[in-house]
Amino acid sequence: MKKIIASVLTVALTLGLIGCGSTQTNTSNPGTATSGSKDKLIGVAMPTQSLQRWNQDGANMKSQLEAKGYKVDLQYANNDVNTQTQQIENMVTKGSKVLVIASIDGSAISDVLKKAADNGVKVIAYDRLIMNSKNVDYYATFDNFKVGVTQGKYIEDKLGLKDGKGPFNIELFGGSPDDNNATFFFNGAMSILQPYIDNGKLVVTSGQKDFTKIAIQGWESAKAQSRMDNLITANYASGKKLDVVLSPNDSLAIGIIASLKNAGYGNADKPYPIITGQDCDKPNVLAMINGQQSMSIFKDTRTLAAKVVEMVDAVLQGKEATVNDSKTYNNGTKVVPSFLCDPVYADKNNYKQILIDSGYYKESDLK
Repeated sequence: MKKIIASVLTVALTLGLIGCGSTQTNTSNPGTATSGSKDKLIGVAMPTQSLQRWNQDGANMKSQLEAKGYKVDLQYANNDVNTQTQQIENMVTKGSKVLVIASIDGSAISDVLKKAADNGVKVIAYDRLIMNSKNVDYYATFDNFKVGVTQGKYIEDKLGLKDGKGPFNIELFGGSPDDNNATFFFNGAMSILQPYIDNGKLVVTSGQKDFTKIAIQGWESAKAQSRMDNLITANYASGKKLDVVLSPNDSLAIGIIASLKNAGYGNADKPYPIITGQDCDKPNVLAMINGQQSMSIFKDTRTLAAKVVEMVDAVLQGKEATVNDSKTYNNGTKVVPSFLCDPVYADKNNYKQILIDSGYYKESDLK
C-alpha cells in the first residue's frame, strides 16, 4: 500500500509541476534570456528571513529571473509592514518594471501600490493575496483551500473517521489573521473535519473552534507553543488523551511540538498526537522522521517561482499572463486573475521520494 501511495503522490507531484510550469505566453527555455529583458529591473519583496521557506522563495525568484536576463532587487522586511512599504516605494523609485510582492499585511500597502500603478509598474502578488487594492494585476500561489482539504483528509484517513471510528480529541490552530491564505487553509480543513465535529466523532475538548479564537498572529512558533501550553494545562493535565492537532503550517507545528514535548509527550505511554503542517521546512521534516510531526504540505517554491517568471515575461511583452482561476480570489476591490499550483503532502513514508528524489533537498540536509 505504501508503494501505491508513493507512486500516486509522485504522479501528482509531476502533474503539479507540469501544470504550474505550462504557459501560453512564453515558450522559451527557462534558462534563456527573454528578448528585451536585459537591464529591466524587477522588484521582489519578501516578508521575512526568519522562516526557511521565504529564504528559498526569494532565492528561487532571484535566480530564475536573473537566468532570464533581468536585474533583481530582492528585499526582506523582517515582518515589519512599514519596512516593506518603504522597500516597495524604493523599488518603484529605482525604476522597477514589475513588482513581485509576498505581503506581510495584505491590506496595508494600497497607497504604495497606487504609486506603482501611477508609474506604470505591474504588480504580481506572490503566495499571499494583496487586499483592498485595484492595483494588483496577478496572483500566483498554491491552491490554498486544497492545502487545508489535504490536511483534513490526512486526519480523516489516519483516524479512520470514514469507517466510523471515534470519538477522538482534537485541537485546532489557525494562521495569522492578517494573511488572507490563513482562512483558506482553515476553511479547507474544516470542510472535511466539521461533519465529524458535528456528529461527535471529533471532539474539540477546549471548545475553541472559531478562527478568531485559534488564529496565531504572525505565524509565530512561540505564540503557538504558548497557546498549546494553555490548552494542555486547561484540558489535558488530568491524563485525557489528545489525538490530533490541526496545524496549518510548520512554524506553528514546531511550537506545538515543543509544548507537547515539555508536557511529557513522545513515549509509549504518551505518544505524540497526529500533527499536520505545511512547507516541509527542514526541522519539520526531521520531526516527521523522528515521529513527532505526522505530515507537511509540500509546496515546491521552484515551481511557483517559474510561474511568476512566466508572468513577468508576459506583462513586459504587453500580453496577458496565463491563469487558471479568475473567480476565487476577490481582494475586496476586484477579482485578481490567479494561477494556482497543486500541493501534495509528505510524511515519513514518502518524504525521500517527494523531497530528495525531486532534488528539493539533499539527503545530507536531513541529518
